[in-house]
Amino acid sequence: MYQIDFSKPLTVHFIGIGGISMSGLAKILLQENFRVRGSDAHESPLTEQLREWGAEIFYGQRAENIEEGIDVAVYTAAVHKDNPEYQEVLRRGIPTLTRAELLGQMMKNYHHAVAIAGTHGKTTTTSMLTEILLAANMDPTISVGGILPSIGGNIRVGGQEYFVTEACEYTNSFLSFFPTIAVILNIEADHLDFFKDLEDIRASFRKFAELLPEEGVLILDGSIPNPEQITAGLSCRVVMLSHESEGDYGAADIEYDEKACPSFTLMKKGIPSGRIHLSVPGEHNVYNGLAAIAAAEALGTPWEKICPGLEGFKGTERRFEKKGVVGGVTIVDDYAHHPGEIGATLKAARHFPHKKLWCVFQPHTYSRTKALMDDFARELAAADQVVLAEIYPARETDTLGVSSAQLAEKIQKNGTPACCLPTFDEIEIFILKNCSPGDLLITMGAGDIVKVGERLLGR
Repeated sequence: MYQIDFSKPLTVHFIGIGGISMSGLAKILLQENFRVRGSDAHESPLTEQLREWGAEIFYGQRAENIEEGIDVAVYTAAVHKDNPEYQEVLRRGIPTLTRAELLGQMMKNYHHAVAIAGTHGKTTTTSMLTEILLAANMDPTISVGGILPSIGGNIRVGGQEYFVTEACEYTNSFLSFFPTIAVILNIEADHLDFFKDLEDIRASFRKFAELLPEEGVLILDGSIPNPEQITAGLSCRVVMLSHESEGDYGAADIEYDEKACPSFTLMKKGIPSGRIHLSVPGEHNVYNGLAAIAAAEALGTPWEKICPGLEGFKGTERRFEKKGVVGGVTIVDDYAHHPGEIGATLKAARHFPHKKLWCVFQPHTYSRTKALMDDFARELAAADQVVLAEIYPARETDTLGVSSAQLAEKIQKNGTPACCLPTFDEIEIFILKNCSPGDLLITMGAGDIVKVGERLLGR
């Protein structure tokens, strides 16, 4: 594998520079005085910001974008081997790194590297820990998979002591990392276009845990089935999170305010250790918060800074983000695209003031929809009414014979009215005709479904 000497800035080309993670890594290199260039399919706020920071940006991926003077090219799992830039890089003999390999090499430059993994909750927990470290003036470097207002984007370049990043299991990318602290929030079936089954996924998380050095710390949610399969024989310290009062960290006496934001009694080894008030909705965020607290303490963060930092977290974009109110209907947007995330979001919504709960869901990838169809139908049925957009294909081209209409039928069989509409225009017309003042409407999915709510609000 090509190794970057970060003390000697060079020229790096990113194939797909506009992605949330790739753009973050590009920003870190720009801060380190590297020459950064890259391509993406379309202009976006992230590519425009990179251009303003000094990156050379190309729109459209073509062989001629690859020129003399490039020292290394970085690409993601979404880049197919027939990509013209990738092919030209190979033809010219330019060294390559995957996004995960570059991120892993960056992690080695820091004394403490925290990698936050799990099927869902990574962005929120990373953001929570970020707010805690900022409140404690610990000057962390952050790479987060969402837009966090307090750092003005998805990246923060700080000192050389603390690095915090999300760790995604897809294509085993997190196995290229070098964490000193690892968090595993949950392990569920996902990315079945790559993994064979849930056991294959669990084996990958086990390998991730094995990356920790003897002096490292693994923070694991104890509700994960058979956690000993992940922890057995590890040389590092293991910290267990509990959904009860037991474990190293647990929560008791959960209550909700008028905005569905929870408060709870923090339990440390079964002993009450203060009351925590969160500023983001949903019970799932209680356990994200426990993980952030555990990671912060493992980093030696002063306790008096942890609570204010955690309570100061107001959320990231596209995580139960209130977009506005139109005609008395409150519109919220959420990135949930896995059944577990959908269930958590709709459960949180039940604590939010509303008359009728609408979910406008855009399934993400054919493979995920096909593999988890029954789970999607079960979790979506928790809404009062479901409207489905067509499946967002992302990196896929084969429909696998699956459709949103099939999902709508299964939701209806679970007792919840559901329909599938082929265009955003038709979805908006349907909503305007059928929603009433006092209703709560959530646009949900990892594609571009956010546009529906924004257009309803006149944005």
